[in-house]
Amino acid sequence: MIFIDWRWRPFPRLKPLGYYFQAATITQFMPYLISCKSKVLLDFFTFRGNFPSMIPRTMARVLRRTAAEYPVVTITGPRQAGKTTLVRSVFPKHQYCNLENPETRRLASEDPKQFFALNKGPLILDEIQRVPELLSWIQVRVDENKSMGAYILTGSHQLQLQESVSQSLAGRTALLRLLPLSINELKATANSLDKNELIFTGFLPRIHDDGIEPSMAYGNYFRTYVERDVRQLMELRNQQLFETFIRLLAGRIGQPLNLSHLSGDVGVSATTLKHWLSILEASFVIFRLPPYYRNFGKRLVKSPKIYFTEPGLACWLLGIESPMEVARDPLHGYLFENMVVVEALKARLNAGNEPRLYFWQDSHRNEVDLVFEKQRKLIPIEIKSAMTWHSEMAANLSKFQRAVADAQAGYVLYAGDTFPESQSFSAKSFRDTDTCLI
Repeated sequence: MIFIDWRWRPFPRLKPLGYYFQAATITQFMPYLISCKSKVLLDFFTFRGNFPSMIPRTMARVLRRTAAEYPVVTITGPRQAGKTTLVRSVFPKHQYCNLENPETRRLASEDPKQFFALNKGPLILDEIQRVPELLSWIQVRVDENKSMGAYILTGSHQLQLQESVSQSLAGRTALLRLLPLSINELKATANSLDKNELIFTGFLPRIHDDGIEPSMAYGNYFRTYVERDVRQLMELRNQQLFETFIRLLAGRIGQPLNLSHLSGDVGVSATTLKHWLSILEASFVIFRLPPYYRNFGKRLVKSPKIYFTEPGLACWLLGIESPMEVARDPLHGYLFENMVVVEALKARLNAGNEPRLYFWQDSHRNEVDLVFEKQRKLIPIEIKSAMTWHSEMAANLSKFQRAVADAQAGYVLYAGDTFPESQSFSAKSFRDTDTCLI
């Protein structure tokens, strides 16, 4: 932790108590700090390399509540989504251990008794999937001591973590999933909410906090996190084929998945592609939106659609280098749809709820982009990137409502500024997606 006494001349770009700086930054500014007679305290055991997000996270309220109800809270999500910043801000008195640190990981793996003797808790364990054997020790400790919120765990791999948690901490942990920033969270900032800028910039907290150029940020993100996680989870024999595959996926966002066609395009078997998809999903790079087809027999499309958790990464994979290029890209409508579908997913997950989100498409290609299941009722949602309202935007909502007995009044989420209503639908701004899922 770094403490700076602001009675002396602060360096204008440094930030006050509670912020964590990169080692290079400290080295660079140390002579200045000393010359200013500032008080600096470095706690290398709790040192964290990234700036935390200044933007309040919606999930904080749910996190506090679940920590008061369960001895363990497990938060999963993509890398750089803000998990560490969130848990450290909500639980500032918890000890913090980063299991990505080789020395910390070695101690936790080789001598767990000594590890817990040094870290008595309450404790935050970051990237717990790196030492899954600790979960059995946590089980014993929480059974002996029923203290609520004693262990806060974070992880970036769904499959590894969920399998380990289900074996060791069943009934002892709450499970939450944190995705990058939502549009609703960005409303508290001065950042632009223009649709093309949002799609291009994406929602990684660090890009918004530090003003990093998005194309460079997502290129580095792909190489340092996506490729690394893939290598950790499987033996990847041909990196180039995998990159071809993920770029082709970006070109098919919002479309029903057809592994046979992809297999021919990539030159890899459908079985291999299915495995690669599961790895990308486990690492929160993509997610599958399932079709809604209950009680409809064979008349509906039953393949899931693929979306990217981070629209900015999809733009980078497509070679888009500016918001203007987003506006002109042939996939603009699908990129917009991707962003809004992810917003709906974030709204559900940030509230601690299961998504219960689907799409609907019949054999005549009548389609509704999103179907939200609420108390066994179905709310259809259409997503349109246009900025001018046209009545036909709501046409497929009526078709869905006629075809499905449990259908309710729906929504049209679009980029315009006029919002007509009728008995069967309401038009809303895409920036208010979260209000449709409460």
